[in-house]
Amino acid sequence: MTNKFEIPQIPLAERIRPKTIYKFQGQMHLVGDGKPIRKMIENDTISSFILWGPPGTGKTTIAKIISEQSNSDFFQLNAVSSGVKDVRSIIEIAKQNLEHHKRTILFIDEIHRFNKAQQDALLSSVESGEMILIGATTENPSFEVIPALRSRVRIYTLSELTKTDLENILSNALTDDPFLHSLNITEIDRDFLFYISGGDARTLFNVLEACVIHEIDKEKISISKDVIENIIQKKNIIYDKAGEEHYNIISAFIKSLRGSDPDAALYWMARMLEGGEDPKFIARRMLVLASEDIGNAMPNALLIANAAFEAVNKIGMPEGRIILSQCAVYLASCPKSNASYLAIDKAFSEVRDNNLIPVPLHLRNAPTKLMKELKYGKEYKYPHDFPGHFMQDDYLPDGLKGKQFYLPSEMGFEKKIKERLSEYWKGKKKY
Repeated sequence: MTNKFEIPQIPLAERIRPKTIYKFQGQMHLVGDGKPIRKMIENDTISSFILWGPPGTGKTTIAKIISEQSNSDFFQLNAVSSGVKDVRSIIEIAKQNLEHHKRTILFIDEIHRFNKAQQDALLSSVESGEMILIGATTENPSFEVIPALRSRVRIYTLSELTKTDLENILSNALTDDPFLHSLNITEIDRDFLFYISGGDARTLFNVLEACVIHEIDKEKISISKDVIENIIQKKNIIYDKAGEEHYNIISAFIKSLRGSDPDAALYWMARMLEGGEDPKFIARRMLVLASEDIGNAMPNALLIANAAFEAVNKIGMPEGRIILSQCAVYLASCPKSNASYLAIDKAFSEVRDNNLIPVPLHLRNAPTKLMKELKYGKEYKYPHDFPGHFMQDDYLPDGLKGKQFYLPSEMGFEKKIKERLSEYWKGKKKY
C-alpha cells in the first residue's frame, strides 16, 4: 500500500505540548488549583525557581507555558550550548527592560551543566530582581547548583508521571494531534508503552511516533508489544521507572547491602547502570548506607564509600562500574550497626521535645577575666592529665545526667567501643 500520509517534520512530543496550565497533566502538587506554580501563572507573579525532576515530567513544558502566558520578555538557553557571554547579554536586555517597567524571564534548561563561574554570573541579577530565573535540572540541586544560587530561588520537585497521567497525556494526543487523529489506529498496547516509557512522556511519544511511522503503510495500524519491542530494540535492558520504578530498584539495592547480600546488590546495581542511571546517584546512596547501616562497626566503610564516590566522579563510565562493584561488595560484606543513626535521632528528639538546659559552668570557655570570675570553666578536669587519658566526669547538664543516646552494638570495631565505654558507665545512674 502506498503511503498517503505526509509525516510531520515537528516531533510529536513538541506538537502536542500544552500551551496553557489547564491542559497540563501531572504534577498536581505544583500546578493543581491553588498550588504555587499555578498561582504564579494565573496571577502573573513569576519569581525565580528551579524545577528538579526526571526527564519527560514537564519541566520544559511549564517554562514554555509561562513564556506563553506571562507578560514578560522570555529567553531560553540550554546550558550545554550556552555560556557566560549569552547570560550577560540577556542581563543587559533585562536592565533595559527594567527601565521600561518590563520583566525579563530567563529559562535555563539543564542548569546543572553550568559550572560555578557560569552560575555566579546569575547571582546579582536574580538577587536584585533585574531578571527572573527559571532553571530545569534532572540532577539534585543540593549537589549541582551552588549554594548562593539555591538561596536566591525556590526549588520545586517534579515526580515521575503516574500511569493515570500517561493515560491522560496519550488520550489527549490521540484526540488533539491531527496526524494521529487522521490515522486508522485500531489498537495500542498502552500498558507496555507506559512500561517502556518509564514515566517519561517524551519517551512515550518518541516511541509511539516511531511505531506509527513504521506501520504507516498498513491499512489498519496496530501498535502491539511486538511492534514496540522491534522499534526500541531494548527488550532485555529496560530500566522501568514507571512500573518497578527507579525508587523501588534503588530501595532493593540498599536493602540488599543492608542485608549483607552482595549478589543481590550487584544485580540491582547492574539493573540501574544498564538502564542509564547516574553512577554518582548510586555512589551517594552507598555513602549514606556506610554511615547509617555500618557506622562504627567498621569505620573504614565510610572512607571507602567516599573514595568510591570521588573515583567514579573522576573516571565516569564504563570503568566506574568496577569501582561501584568493589564498594558495593565491601559494604555488603561489612558487619552492620545502626547505633550512630539511632543515637543522633534520640539526641534530636531530646532537643526538640524538651526544655533546653544551660551548659554547665565547668564546660564553658573562659577567655576573659569576667568569665573566670563567674566561674566559667572552673573545676573542669582535663582528661589528658589522668592515667590512660581518661577520667569519669559529667558532660551532660543537670536533668540529663545518665542519659544514654549511643548504644554500641556487639559488631566489629563497635564492640571495642562498647568495652571502652563500659568503664565510663560504671556506677552511672541510667536516666
